[in-house]
Amino acid sequence: MEEFELIRKITPAYYRQPSVVKGVGDDAFVFRSSEDIVFTTDTMVEEVHFSRKTMDTHAVGYRALAANVSDLAAMGSRPAFYSVSLVLTPDWTDEDIIALYDGMEQLAGKHNMDLVGGDTVSGSQTVVAITAHGYLPPDKGRYRSDAADGDVIFVTGTLGDSRGGLEELMNPGESVSDYLIERHRYPEPKAAFAAGLTSLSRLCLNDVSDGIASEANEIATASGVRLHLQKEEIPVSEELRIRYPDQAGEWALSGGEDFELLGTVAPGDKEALLERARELDIRLTFIGTVSDSNLPEVLLHSSHGTETLQSTGYTHLKERR
Repeated sequence: MEEFELIRKITPAYYRQPSVVKGVGDDAFVFRSSEDIVFTTDTMVEEVHFSRKTMDTHAVGYRALAANVSDLAAMGSRPAFYSVSLVLTPDWTDEDIIALYDGMEQLAGKHNMDLVGGDTVSGSQTVVAITAHGYLPPDKGRYRSDAADGDVIFVTGTLGDSRGGLEELMNPGESVSDYLIERHRYPEPKAAFAAGLTSLSRLCLNDVSDGIASEANEIATASGVRLHLQKEEIPVSEELRIRYPDQAGEWALSGGEDFELLGTVAPGDKEALLERARELDIRLTFIGTVSDSNLPEVLLHSSHGTETLQSTGYTHLKERR
């Protein structure tokens, strides 16, 4: 497909966001705003972050945008726009490319997002890079550094399902779990939940992309606190427990790519948090507490004792170190 033909095919018929001045089709994207603006960028490389052996290009597009929407959710922002830069190998067909954009559009429609630009080039390895933008009311950013002594720790959804879905796809048995595969291919970022918590004066959030063992340690380090996690309270789906009883606990901690939210909040705001979760039919679980500490760390408590939870899970650029 020639570049201008691709642009014609992916140009939106209309824009959902009234702040768009100029979108797809010019040298750059123009918009107006009176609010704080959040930017995030995520890059997926074929055979590193995804494989077309385990998902079609529609799911690749959806999941690539989901990573960005989840980052916007972790900042408490309302998703608004995204632009896409692609490096495509010669084996990509026109149908593959359109399916990729259709996958992004499926998720974008749920979050009222607009495609506003991008670039496409040929190369030796497929790369999908997305930059997404969101809005925040002034001074309502939700940062990893905002956890405080006495806070309660919470997480949305269930954890480890995406890793279970990957296992189903990589090592299929006589039967497969459609639930776990769907959780791997089509995760549901919690942007609407996070954006609806503006009434809270302070809220710490982090998205679960690399596993909560990693995300919890990021919060502890950024806030200079100790996080106490109760292992038995960490939510795991019944499907994952049944199919992978020996791995479910480990995958819940470090499986990653569930794109749920891990956070801390003052005890007095627990009910407001629960009410928002009920409004959106989102599972919310309180899994621990925060305390002051001269040594930022994460402790995992269980009926068998207490251990220091190391930052495990996916490590970016690990192969280069």
